[in-house]
Amino acid sequence: MIPNGTLTLNADPAGIAQAADLLRQGLLVAFPTETVYGLGGDARNGAAVASIYAAKGRPSFNPLIAHVASIEAAQRFVTWSDQAEALAAAFWPGPLTLVLPLRPNHGISSLVTAGLDTLAVRVPAHPAARALLSKFDGPVAAPSANPSGQISPTTAAHVLSGLNGRIAAVLDDGPCGVGLESTIVGVAREPALLRPGGVSLEQIEAVLDTQLHHHQPGDALNAPGQLQSHYAPDAPVRLNASTAQGDEVLLGFGPVGCDLNLSAKGDLAEAAANLFAALHTLNDTGRPIAVTQIPEHGLGAAINDRLRRAAAPRNG
Repeated sequence: MIPNGTLTLNADPAGIAQAADLLRQGLLVAFPTETVYGLGGDARNGAAVASIYAAKGRPSFNPLIAHVASIEAAQRFVTWSDQAEALAAAFWPGPLTLVLPLRPNHGISSLVTAGLDTLAVRVPAHPAARALLSKFDGPVAAPSANPSGQISPTTAAHVLSGLNGRIAAVLDDGPCGVGLESTIVGVAREPALLRPGGVSLEQIEAVLDTQLHHHQPGDALNAPGQLQSHYAPDAPVRLNASTAQGDEVLLGFGPVGCDLNLSAKGDLAEAAANLFAALHTLNDTGRPIAVTQIPEHGLGAAINDRLRRAAAPRNG
């Protein structure tokens, strides 16, 4: 535990400088991205990365994303390709992670890659994240800043509710705009969708002008966020519900009667931004959660992916 508890830092120049200094010391700092709050540690420092796994209670076979300040910074660690160039030009900075082969002498801790010969890397769009990465001037390994398998955090308060006293600081810059983790695309071999997220499959396939292979439940873990049970509230979650049953609270989408609505007007982007905050709110009721049907297209595919993992039988 951190002796004096977790610091809350403002996302101003002084707070960002202090956060960067804590990272240089090998300590952990949670920071906002446009997707969710990430739990950052120096990706070159094995002890720092090990402390990320320890703070989260995260399985060490589950790889992490390295966040960097620019395309040029990413190219220091991975072997670039034409497909990576096309996707980075279209979606970076932004909620897209690319999985690429590691370069020789890359310097990234093997704990980040879970021993794989590839690295998941992205350039976030959030101004505070970009300022922190530029000030730190190095790769920051950062999974979502929550205990492993639980609901991802979209505010600093969410971070503190799960990790207070277990990390050095949280850089507070309000709620996250996208609210879903990044889409992960493997471009080490044939292009593959490894995790749906903030950039839709349709957008990616349009840029690459090809269909993507899809990661299957039985495939080996080769990117973050692929565990079957993940993003899970404490109570059971039931999907594709039309009404609440028994003691359930109903999470809705579109013009439906419910306890809490992701987007009453049926806007998938609004629903994605509200998803994890809504799950936190309903989880606090202590009651089972039912969720109405959400369309399986665009950002709906990523929303449904997170909901299926939230509803899956718990790991262990």
